[in-house]
Amino acid sequence: MLVLGLDPGLAITGYGLVRESSNGDLALVEYGAITTYAGQPMPDRLLAIDRELETLLLRYRPEVVAIEELFFCKNVTTALAVGQARGVAILGIARSGVPLYEYKPMVIKQAITGYGKAPKSQVQEMVRLLLNLAQVPQPDDAADGVAVAICHLYNVRLNSLVSAQSP
Repeated sequence: MLVLGLDPGLAITGYGLVRESSNGDLALVEYGAITTYAGQPMPDRLLAIDRELETLLLRYRPEVVAIEELFFCKNVTTALAVGQARGVAILGIARSGVPLYEYKPMVIKQAITGYGKAPKSQVQEMVRLLLNLAQVPQPDDAADGVAVAICHLYNVRLNSLVSAQSP
């Protein structure tokens, strides 16, 4: 299964594509960031996110997209900007017909590190270790996108195990 994980943001939307083989091994296919700039008009920034996400969906054809849910933010302006970028991403994914799953930040941290309040640095180091990488994917937002993809794959595994145990 190929999963596209997204860490949405207006300035930087991190992404990671992770494939799980039939034997359960995880492999990083691609990672990166969709970047927009503060000087650009808001519609142009949102359009850039939409277009680059569409390109990723067409190029890699993931079976599933997993996205980080919006967390509580004290800065209303930041929360609105992230919400707009997230909304554009969700719309583009819906338009593509690829199934979408959403995960809270604490759920992602729990899946990756075993602790829902783990610091960002610990999540990133676990991403590196889980995928046998020489270094943590950069920028940080890309590593977060990879973590979202891994979280989804782990969630699918868990659900399969639970289903197998049910009478």
